[in-house]
Amino acid sequence: MFIIRMWFCCFGIAAEEDEAEKIEKRVSPKSVHTDHLSALFPYAVHGQQQFLRRREMKKSRVLALMVCMMAVVNVASADTIRGINMDFVNIGNAGNAPDTGGTVGCGAVSSNYRIGKYEVTATQWQTINTAAGIGNSGYWSGNQPVALISWYEAAQFCNYLTSGNKYSGAYKFDISGNFQVIDRVSSISTYGTTYVIPTEDEWYKAAYFKPNGSGYSLYANGTYIAPIAGVNSNYNMAIGAPWDIITNGTQEQNGTFDMMGNVWEWNETLISGSYRGLRGGSYGFRDVILLASSGWFGYYPYHRAGDFGFRVASVPEPATLLLLGLGAVMFIRQRRIEKKTLNC
Repeated sequence: MFIIRMWFCCFGIAAEEDEAEKIEKRVSPKSVHTDHLSALFPYAVHGQQQFLRRREMKKSRVLALMVCMMAVVNVASADTIRGINMDFVNIGNAGNAPDTGGTVGCGAVSSNYRIGKYEVTATQWQTINTAAGIGNSGYWSGNQPVALISWYEAAQFCNYLTSGNKYSGAYKFDISGNFQVIDRVSSISTYGTTYVIPTEDEWYKAAYFKPNGSGYSLYANGTYIAPIAGVNSNYNMAIGAPWDIITNGTQEQNGTFDMMGNVWEWNETLISGSYRGLRGGSYGFRDVILLASSGWFGYYPYHRAGDFGFRVASVPEPATLLLLGLGAVMFIRQRRIEKKTLNC
């Protein structure tokens, strides 16, 4: 709704400018050269000066709107998609440098994006599994994170959110359900907002990159201090199972929950051979270093385990789409001004 309002605002400004130009056409003679206007048409010159001032004011308003839109990249948002509600956090600081500690070279992302505030829950999974016909009811229940999910099944879940078809979206499957290729660009071109498994860099940045852009932390809590098992992170068999994501845990530095423990989370990235990445540790792993930026894991994409889950990312981040629209408005506006100048 916020984005729709911004679109109306943008085109409202353009409409105002059109009206101003129509008024100016009635009061500004265009058949006389500007250097003679002050002697022949003093009031017309004044009118032209007023028009220029109004034009610059409107330009400032458009630019201010663009700045406001860019500022929303750190705001949480929620989507209702195919019958489920999903909360997201916006990850800004596009073009950030990779980490030089932790997992060296990891975490650089060239554009803004959104990532799930929470892991995908068992309830969310079951709703989409039934609608899309993925064929795996998963493990755990309610607001526990779903587990026993393969990478391929997580990809089909994301596809269904994007297109309403488990085989179409960023992850291409043939009609027999065999995975073919990842193509985010094609999906964005076809469907706009595209839901995906986060790449390793996207996941890593959302967990460990400081929101003020100053660098990386060792843990997703923004510090070099390990979380306490069973208090603000679920690992080391503290409760013996994944916990409810809504009523437990502590919000991490970028607004997410449970990027330290609970269940391992699939990444989109191939990390070795046919292995897809997994990050974040799980409720059953005792080694706290697996929760850190230096900890990672990988496994075959068809594999399922009782502590393998995932969270969803969304690309491109909505403000990016809107800024592209604003750029189009500015371009059209500039063309109109140039046309007016040529007709003077």
